[in-house]
Amino acid sequence: MRELRIEVPLGATVDDAWNAVVRTIPTLAPGRASLRFAVNGSYADEDQPLADGDEIACIPPVSGGAAGPGANRILRIEADPLPRDLATTLADELATDEDGGVVAFVGRTRVTPGTPAPGQEDEAARHAGRVVDELEYEAYEPMALGVLGQIADEIETRFGVERVAIVHRSGRVPLGDASVVVVAVAPHRDAAFAAARYAIDETKARAPIWKAERFEDGVVWIGDVARTGPDAPA
Repeated sequence: MRELRIEVPLGATVDDAWNAVVRTIPTLAPGRASLRFAVNGSYADEDQPLADGDEIACIPPVSGGAAGPGANRILRIEADPLPRDLATTLADELATDEDGGVVAFVGRTRVTPGTPAPGQEDEAARHAGRVVDELEYEAYEPMALGVLGQIADEIETRFGVERVAIVHRSGRVPLGDASVVVVAVAPHRDAAFAAARYAIDETKARAPIWKAERFEDGVVWIGDVARTGPDAPA
């Protein structure tokens, strides 16, 4: 069940709503420690009060569209396979004659398993020694695009880099295919490197995009508990 409508008393909090969900679906209770919550598309604390009609998202461990508000940003979630020349295409769209540095990162599906999400350790142990057949991604897309926009804002503030692209897959991604492409362009290489690194690290830590490793006879969810805000500046 991916969506559930519940009623809670006036003045109820996010935590009250979660408890109501658990009363309906008790098997969800053990996952509480690794969840983050969002209300109407923004991360929220468990004691945040709710209003009539609020949408609450329960964010499990994250993996770790549309264009952004300006022409300098390309932020998308794609259900279709990413072209192998996407990094070059994005760089050509973003770069100007002032830009001397273009840095691209491409994340691909690999055969070796990653770190299982909290609560997935036993299932991961069952597949120990096996190779991954493919990855599968799910995204809470409206919120994911909002988080990518926040990350782009932070990149501009921290590194002075205005032109950045973050394109992430959803759905199944076969071995060797790209699951995420990040491109940052800037007049100088140091800023472009820093911006690209920050973009992929923060996307994996904060965007509500979940990753599962698919094996021949099962699935293991991968990732860490979502971070609700930016990493502290070094």
